[in-house]
Amino acid sequence: MGCLLSTSKDTGGNRRRPGNIGDVSVYVPGLRIPKPVDFSQLLGDSLSKNLVERLSALRTRIVVMAGQEGPTITRTRRKSATQHGGSTLADLHQALEDYLPVLLGLVKDGSHLQQKVHFVWINQEDEAEETAISNAWYEVLSVLHLMAMLSLSQANLLLLPRTSADGYQPKVSEESRRASIDIFLKAAGFLDCAVRHVLPQLTGEQRRALPVDLAEGVLRALCLQALGQGVDIQLGMAIDSTKATLAVKRRLACEMVKYWQQAQDNIMNLPLSNGWGEKHRLFVKWKYVESRAAAYYYHGLILDEGNTEKFHGMAVAALQAADEYFKESKKACEAFNAALPLSRYPPLWGTMKYLSEKIPKDTSSKVRINRDLYSHEKIMETAPTLPDFALALKPDEYQLPPVDTSWNEENMNRGQPGSNQLRGDRR
Repeated sequence: MGCLLSTSKDTGGNRRRPGNIGDVSVYVPGLRIPKPVDFSQLLGDSLSKNLVERLSALRTRIVVMAGQEGPTITRTRRKSATQHGGSTLADLHQALEDYLPVLLGLVKDGSHLQQKVHFVWINQEDEAEETAISNAWYEVLSVLHLMAMLSLSQANLLLLPRTSADGYQPKVSEESRRASIDIFLKAAGFLDCAVRHVLPQLTGEQRRALPVDLAEGVLRALCLQALGQGVDIQLGMAIDSTKATLAVKRRLACEMVKYWQQAQDNIMNLPLSNGWGEKHRLFVKWKYVESRAAAYYYHGLILDEGNTEKFHGMAVAALQAADEYFKESKKACEAFNAALPLSRYPPLWGTMKYLSEKIPKDTSSKVRINRDLYSHEKIMETAPTLPDFALALKPDEYQLPPVDTSWNEENMNRGQPGSNQLRGDRR
């Protein structure tokens, strides 16, 4: 079944947290960091020296890189080129991709090696500083989670406004916005794979022993967060397009509400009271309220196109709701940024820059016009129900890679039949 262990050392230890993470467009709840493992001692009697050394080298590279960069990688600064070329984010992500196929050999076909290694990771959202589980599927789950967090970090860097060459207000280029959508879908794919194909490999006891960072609700919420932010970017691009109709914008805004509502539902009852975790909850709340402001705004504009008093009354109620949610979202944003670690919201751009100007103006104008035209009884006191649209944005179809061919050679050398595919991991 595997040994389970969590330790709490919140007064110090290995968990290092920045006091300020700077500008945040995409929230990343810290990076879980692996602690060293002595593969030679644990697997030396079961595997060849070459394979043990390869596992050790691949994982040690991740331990060193994550340990050095983990506490600072969520800070919003452009990552400088490393000695290997490219960014720290890309290098660490590549190290994880290199490690995963070799790691999967430990769980291939229910291998007896699956529970021989005591894997330890430093948590961020959980009260316990670190969690150790003697099951290689826990390691796979931790790797996928880290790959997703690195992707969200990359998206955050892309979506921080940059001062334009013409010296006008900072903005995010269309190229960066399009690239961020692809990254959001990739991150969602890692998390979706973790929930659907890796969590089921753990026993009920092991799943209950997982840190809250890896709880199913948190993984699902992060997946939905990625999709919700992807739709947010799509809405901003629709706002900039002269071809996008009000109906298209309303649909995107209403879909965004559903993603954030589902994200909030998934983490509502989880014990996210520790630093990064509480800030995570506040981020989801802020974005949920913000999305409702956008949805009611566009719903109100479409209702106002109706030709009856009833439609105009509903439009006023929807626009008033948009204005109230917009005011509430500003307070939610302030609460998020004030929670430790401190953060800043970058200069407004995209969807919220547009809506911050339009919602107060259009609400005031249309409420005044309609109140002049109709009696108070014709104006609804409660907002109309938002339309319910099917969610269009889906996670990438990520599959666990085939087991590295070095395991086939290992089996041949030991006279055992081998297969380089995992059972149960095909969709």
